[in-house]
Amino acid sequence: MATTKLKGNPVALSGAQINVGDNAPVVTLVAKDLSEIKVGGASDKAQIIVIVPSLDTAVCAQETRTFNTKAAATPDATVVVASMDLPFAMGRFCTTEGIENLQVGSDFRERALANAYGVLIADGPLKGLSARAIFVVDKSGKVVYKEICPEITEEPNYEAALCALKETVAPSHKCGCGAR
Repeated sequence: MATTKLKGNPVALSGAQINVGDNAPVVTLVAKDLSEIKVGGASDKAQIIVIVPSLDTAVCAQETRTFNTKAAATPDATVVVASMDLPFAMGRFCTTEGIENLQVGSDFRERALANAYGVLIADGPLKGLSARAIFVVDKSGKVVYKEICPEITEEPNYEAALCALKETVAPSHKCGCGAR
């Protein structure tokens, strides 16, 4: 069972363990307008799946703003930020924060994403939410980058995730992250 930390305390994660080279499971999230969003699997674009506990925290909000400007500017890529937040709350957040360059999806109904990607928090005060994680998936549906943040309250390694995304959509781009 994988683990992360919350304010220095170990937290167990449950669900399947997906690693670089694995096929990214296809799961369905609920969009802010209650439509469905499919993530994972083969697609006509590379995908960056950003998983956060809740958009209602400063770190998650900052992470979403950062990916809204940086990752969403990458051509041939789809960016989805997923949390357990209700779709209505996600919609308000996007409107308030001016989030227009990426999709937000809620995993509240079935926790399918959290379980399929091994990031469901199994114990502690955030039990039932998702850990902070990033998966970059190439067009063929393979995971080329994975980061489960070692501390839930800290931001991810943006540079490494964005490098992996850029190397995935433009194989000639080499920034040294080792994607592919």
